[in-house]
Amino acid sequence: MTTTPIHPTRPQTNSNRVIPTSTQGSTLADILERVLDKGIVIAGDISVSIASTELIHIRIRLLISSVDKAREMGINWWENDPYLSSKSQRLVEENQQLQQRLESLEKQLRLLTSAVQEETTLTANNPEDLQPMYEVNSQEGDKSHLDA
Repeated sequence: MTTTPIHPTRPQTNSNRVIPTSTQGSTLADILERVLDKGIVIAGDISVSIASTELIHIRIRLLISSVDKAREMGINWWENDPYLSSKSQRLVEENQQLQQRLESLEKQLRLLTSAVQEETTLTANNPEDLQPMYEVNSQEGDKSHLDA
């Protein structure tokens, strides 16, 4: 008596039926829509080493999502960045004005410094031109005394 093994049988289905996969029938627009709807994170590390000595280590973190999804996650740095908003032109003008004021103040400081240095040089060359303060005050006091 021979026994034949009993194999499980599948129910007969249409052989033309195709099982859909995630890549089948997807266009670039479909994929982009899914990525922007859900978001995608790409993370990686790059290391350059010579003889087990690490020279460069780069950490890459990339998040791709729609603006709405990013806001849901609490990411909105572009809203406050002055160079990505309409405030950028005003900030550039304000920066230029401040640079002009700084240049003007530096010029005035140089002029004052050179004037003080010239005065110091003249004073050092002619000390007899200077009267001590107490002599000037005492002479003025004497004149007022004579007028009275």
